[in-house]
Amino acid sequence: MRKNVFILAMCQALAMSGASMVLTATAVAGQILAPEKALVTLPLAMQFLVTMCSTIPASLFMARVGRRIGFTVGQSVGMLGAAISAYAIYAGDFWLFVLGGGILGVHNSFWQYYRFAAADIADEDYRPKAISYVMAGGIVAAFLGPQLAKWTYDLSAATYSATYVAIVCLSFATVALLQFINIPKPVVSSLSGSGRPILEIIRTPVFIVAAMSSTIGYGVMNMLMTSTPLAMVFCGFAFNEAATVIQWHIVGMFLPSFFTGHIIKRFGVINVIGAGAIIQSLAVAIALSGIDFANFWFGLVLLGLGWNFMFIGGTTLLTGAYAPEERAKTQAAHDFMVFGLVAITAFSSGVLHETLGWVAVNLIAVVPIFFVFVSVIWYRNYTRNSA
Repeated sequence: MRKNVFILAMCQALAMSGASMVLTATAVAGQILAPEKALVTLPLAMQFLVTMCSTIPASLFMARVGRRIGFTVGQSVGMLGAAISAYAIYAGDFWLFVLGGGILGVHNSFWQYYRFAAADIADEDYRPKAISYVMAGGIVAAFLGPQLAKWTYDLSAATYSATYVAIVCLSFATVALLQFINIPKPVVSSLSGSGRPILEIIRTPVFIVAAMSSTIGYGVMNMLMTSTPLAMVFCGFAFNEAATVIQWHIVGMFLPSFFTGHIIKRFGVINVIGAGAIIQSLAVAIALSGIDFANFWFGLVLLGLGWNFMFIGGTTLLTGAYAPEERAKTQAAHDFMVFGLVAITAFSSGVLHETLGWVAVNLIAVVPIFFVFVSVIWYRNYTRNSA
């Protein structure tokens, strides 16, 4: 069990390194290629939209062929998507770049299940730690990904093309690592198969709060993170300074994962989710207080910490929402919701930043965070009354 968790954490590190490179470079590359400024985040939006659409097929596919084959297929698709993106930048073809982003979205839908794979193989006592340790692999990505982006963005004649070639190499290395995991096939289920109907599961209070925490925590984080490089360039900062802020944001996202599992066991998952909502609110307040480098840096670090508590907390809470035979469809429904909102925020962040500005993007983020905090209070009262 611990060996598999360790390998999954290493795979998470490589996958998140590639994802951080995409997040660092795509919006800025889109500014070069896009025919209209409002479309600069369309490649990211397409990536997350396809991720949303692929989460259910990916989960059900792995329920039949197993995690190792499924993850290997996902990484192979990632190599194809990154190669197309690299060529699109070289050729100056924006719409081919959007296609490459969509193929990378299929790739993302598979590796997002690393955390669930860890939860599936862990016993109840070790489960929060297993999820946290896999997510902690992202701390490697905090340094490796943005650093690779800095080294490669002007390595070829077509700026940012080599960045995507590096992602191909990361995916290949992940395929090699995946051959060492040994995870039994999950219980085969479908959206209408064994266990309760999926509509019954998603109406339960535990699923509702878990999905709200993960979905809003990820969506708000993605909207503000995607807008930040655009805002920093607009305010006169260089690309390397924006990459540094994204780098430390990813540190804030994943460094706490070494401790989040312990914190959940000590204080309870619902309290950790509530703390995450408060921390994301503080991040917005700091972003609204000025446009110095420190505002962008500190705001995004706190934004990452809040995401960590809300996403790991939501994932941990979700494991109590399903029976073993309901696992695949419940996980798929959860991630479908998560990446549906992420796709919306990826596209809307560029449009909102272009039309309304950085301040408006932050103010809009406050509303869904407030709803998460309200849901935490409601769920705590619900569980007390049930007891």
